Amino acid sequence: MQKVSKKLVLLGSDNPTTWIVYNHLIKEFGLFPAFIEQPKSRLSLLKNRIKKLGLAAVADQLAFILAIRPIVSRSAERRIKSICYQMGLEATEPLTKSVHQIDSVNSEGFRKRLSEINPDIIVVNGTRIIGKKTLAATKAIFINSHQGITPAYRGAHGAYWALYRNDNENCGVTVHLVDEGIDTGNIIGKSKIEVTAEDSFTTYPYLQTAAALPILTQAILDANVNKLATQPISGPSGVWYHPGFFQYLRGWMRGVR
Repeated sequence: MQKVSKKLVLLGSDNPTTWIVYNHLIKEFGLFPAFIEQPKSRLSLLKNRIKKLGLAAVADQLAFILAIRPIVSRSAERRIKSICYQMGLEATEPLTKSVHQIDSVNSEGFRKRLSEINPDIIVVNGTRIIGKKTLAATKAIFINSHQGITPAYRGAHGAYWALYRNDNENCGVTVHLVDEGIDTGNIIGKSKIEVTAEDSFTTYPYLQTAAALPILTQAILDANVNKLATQPISGPSGVWYHPGFFQYLRGWMRGVR
């Protein structure tokens, strides 16, 4: 276990990649608080997505989520277990009173708790977009593990979209600072992932999270001694969402699962 003098906090959602990150950092730096955000209502998400993309595109995405994703997830269970075993990933919530449930990272109640804790480093994994008021509620730096290479693959499912576009050089993960945009903060580090014929839409996030852990660990060590180096994003930029039903089938026929 490595000692750091600065206070750590984790903000995340209740999903396996959050627990992989949290369990890893506990092993590295000892126990620290984690705040787990409740998901937004599906109706709210649908309304927002329709405003951005239109009804037809969202209906296509819903068809993928309801009809295809469950099948892909079930078929990936064995591969996920293999990845976790080979890479030493612990994807379940630890039994500790240091894990706290919150409604939203952007609620006034949570901002008050954050101010009381007064952390120095906040690790982010899978929350909704963190608003200006929350970012300003503390002097801490926010460090996010994003499942995609930025700025080309901001938003969701970056590895899948890189493979879909035959852009294997940008199939990976980015650790970056959080700002007010969608995955637009200064970059701390990036890492490519190598996928196999056994991998799919469901397993890519496990490979990406595993690749992010060494970068994230070093970022915390550097930030602890005020030597964290970053660089601004540059190059082509895009925000991605779920694939659509027919979109996924077209990729599947080319071997992108």
